[in-house]
Amino acid sequence: MDLKTIVQNCAPAQVLAVSKLQPEHKIRELYQEGQRLFGENYVQEALEKLEHLQDLSDIQWHLIGHLQKNKAKFVVGRFALIHSVDSIDLAEALSRHCGLKGVEQNILIQVNLAAEESKGGFDKDGLLKAWPQLTKLPHLHILGLMTMPPLTEEGHEVRLYFRELRELRDTLRSDVDVALHPLTELSMGTSHDFKVAIEEGATIVRLGTILFGERPVKR
Repeated sequence: MDLKTIVQNCAPAQVLAVSKLQPEHKIRELYQEGQRLFGENYVQEALEKLEHLQDLSDIQWHLIGHLQKNKAKFVVGRFALIHSVDSIDLAEALSRHCGLKGVEQNILIQVNLAAEESKGGFDKDGLLKAWPQLTKLPHLHILGLMTMPPLTEEGHEVRLYFRELRELRDTLRSDVDVALHPLTELSMGTSHDFKVAIEEGATIVRLGTILFGERPVKR
């Protein structure tokens, strides 16, 4: 399936090409086909790609992987959107380094709706409790929420998680300054379940395999 068809099938959601561990020439090839949004998981790899591919001036880089707070200083102001803000401590670190650098940073809050120990993110009650503190942090603009539901064989099995994220977003949006924190975005859905995610309101789908093929094994 070509990029144009994939983008059409994902409308109105935006397609984020998950380019972690992919060689730069494959990113360039997809860029030449018209793709502009790319998501990276690992800070060092991402920063190297930002440096090497800076001639692609209108490319938009997103950071989607787990981010340690001691690396916050390296990423603020470098990414159009950070999807994986999974704790108050990380949010505070990002806010502090934004202040030191004089930049603003768009973020998503990662929510772990299935309470999987292997994944980061706020649980629902934890996010509701932390929300007043998160929304008062300077220099951060919360554009929405992100989730990674359990891997399943059938995409419909995760529908409830996608629906729950949308409902949680709507609840939070009812009592927030949308000029600072628009809460318009829902980053959810991957190559095997993006259709269900879009049906439940995804605005960004994170596609890797369907765009690049099977990912190389990390060494």
